Amino acid sequence: MTIDLPAANDAEIYLQLLAANRSLAQDLLADPATLACGLDHTYRPRPHLRLIAQALAGLEAGDYDRLLITTPPQVGKTSLVSEWGSFWWLAKHPSDKVVIGSYGDSLAHKRGRKIRELVEDHGAEFGLFVKPGSSSVQDWETTLGGGVRSVGVGAGLTGHSSNCVFLDDPHKDRAEAESGRIRGAVHDWYSSTVLTRLQPDRNAVVVVQTRWVDDDLAGRRLAEEGRLEDGGRWKVVHLPAIADSKFGVDPLGRAPGEPLTHPKIPVSDVDAQVRWWRDKQATTAPRDWHALYQGDPQPVEGTLLAPGMLKERTHNPPPAGPVKTGVAVDPSGGGRDTAGIIGGFLGDDGKLYATHDRTVTGPSEAWGRSVCALAVEIDADVVVVESNFGGDMAKTIIRLAWSALSGEHPDDGRYKRLPPQVKTVRAKKGKLLRAEPIAQQISDDRYRLGGHLPDLVHEWETWQSTSSESPGRIDASVYLAYELLPVPGAEAVVSVPTGVRRVGVGGSRGGARIRRSGR
Repeated sequence: MTIDLPAANDAEIYLQLLAANRSLAQDLLADPATLACGLDHTYRPRPHLRLIAQALAGLEAGDYDRLLITTPPQVGKTSLVSEWGSFWWLAKHPSDKVVIGSYGDSLAHKRGRKIRELVEDHGAEFGLFVKPGSSSVQDWETTLGGGVRSVGVGAGLTGHSSNCVFLDDPHKDRAEAESGRIRGAVHDWYSSTVLTRLQPDRNAVVVVQTRWVDDDLAGRRLAEEGRLEDGGRWKVVHLPAIADSKFGVDPLGRAPGEPLTHPKIPVSDVDAQVRWWRDKQATTAPRDWHALYQGDPQPVEGTLLAPGMLKERTHNPPPAGPVKTGVAVDPSGGGRDTAGIIGGFLGDDGKLYATHDRTVTGPSEAWGRSVCALAVEIDADVVVVESNFGGDMAKTIIRLAWSALSGEHPDDGRYKRLPPQVKTVRAKKGKLLRAEPIAQQISDDRYRLGGHLPDLVHEWETWQSTSSESPGRIDASVYLAYELLPVPGAEAVVSVPTGVRRVGVGGSRGGARIRRSGR
C-alpha cells in the first residue's frame, strides 16, 4: 500500500533549511573553540584551549572587560585567540572594529590576513562579508561597518576606533622585555594609543603572551589594575606547563606536578606530555623555564646570587669523591605545603656538592618518604631536619617513613642497615640572614652543584628578602651546608641540640660534622 504525503513546496523547504542553518550557526558561536571545531575538521581543542575559549565567551558576555592569558610557547593560543577568536567576535558583532596587535608589523599583518581568509571562507554562514574594495590585509572592513586593523607595537591608530583589542606577544624576546626603554615604549603605547581608541559600547581588551619579566605588559597591568578575584579588573587564565600549588587552585583542576595538555600530543598520553615538558625544563635555562613555561618571572635585582653564578658552579658529575653525605629537609609548615629536600656530600676536595632535589608538595608522610628514599639512594650518613614548626615530631615522621619503606622493600638490602642519624636544627635568624653566609660560600666556590637542579637554581637566583614566599629548597640547601661545611658564625644562625659540637673533617681541607660529646 502506498501512502501519499502532502508535498512541501520549495519555499517551505528553503525556509526550513535556512532556519536549520541559522540554528547551527548560532550553536557554533558558543565560543571560539566550538566555532573552530565546527568549521575545521583538523582542529583539536585540547582542554586548555577549551578553558581559554570559555574565558573569551565570558569577555564577550560582559562578565569582565579585560582578559589576560598566559601560557607556555607553542600551545595553540595564537590560533585560538587572535585568529579564531577575532573571527568569532566579528561573527557575533559584524559592526565592531577589532584591533590586532603584536610586537612587529609583519606578525600582526599575518594574523590580520588569516582572519580575513576565515571571513572569506566561512563568513557567509553568519552574514559576515568583506566590504568590496577593502583589499588591504592590514586594514579592512566588513559590509556592516566592522573590520580589522593589524598593527605592530608602537604603530598609530589615529582615525581607527576599536571595540575589541587582541594583543598577542607584545614583547619580541627577552632582550626587548629586559630593556627598560623598549619595555617602557610598550607600556606607553598601550596607555596612550590602544586605550584611547576604545569605544564606550564595547571596549574589551585581550592580552595573550608568554611571560618574560615581572614588569612586562602582563605584569604591569596586574600591578596597576589587579586581578578580578582580588577586586581588580583583569580576568586571568594562567596555565603553567607543570601545575604548581604556589599558583593556587589550578584552573584545569590539575594536581601539583601534572602536565599541561599540548595540541600535538593526545590528551590520553599523559606520559608523553610529562616527557615533553620535562625535556623543555632540562634544556632551558632555569630563569626562562620559570618565566616562559611556568608564567612566573622573578626580578633579579637584590637577589642572593647573580644570574648565571650557579651555572658556573655546576659540575655534573662532581669531580670529587664523598667524605660525608647528607640529606637536609625544610618541612612543610608555617603556611607552606611544600617541603624542600636537598641531598649532597662533602667532597674530598673540601667542597660541598648539592646533587639531588627531591622537594615534594603534600602532607608530612610524603616528605618523610621522600627524605628516606633519597637517604637510601645516596647512602646518607645524616639527615638534617629543621624543627621550627614541628619540634621532635620531624624525627618521628622520618622514623615512621623508614619503617614503612623497609616493610615495602623486604628484599632491598639497603633498608636492612640502620637508618642514618637524624638531627634537628632550629632557625635562630630570618631566612635572609640564614642564606647570606651560604651565598658567600657559593660565591667563594666552596659550595657547588653536582647535578642538574633547575628549581634550586631558580630559587637562589630569584628569591628576594622582600618576598612573602619562603621557598623550601633554599633553606634545605642552607641546612645541608651548615651541617657539612664549617661556616663562620653558624651557631648564631642555626642551633643544634644540647651536647652537640661542630668539628672539622679532613684536616686542613675543611668540612664539618657533628659529634655528640662523650661518644
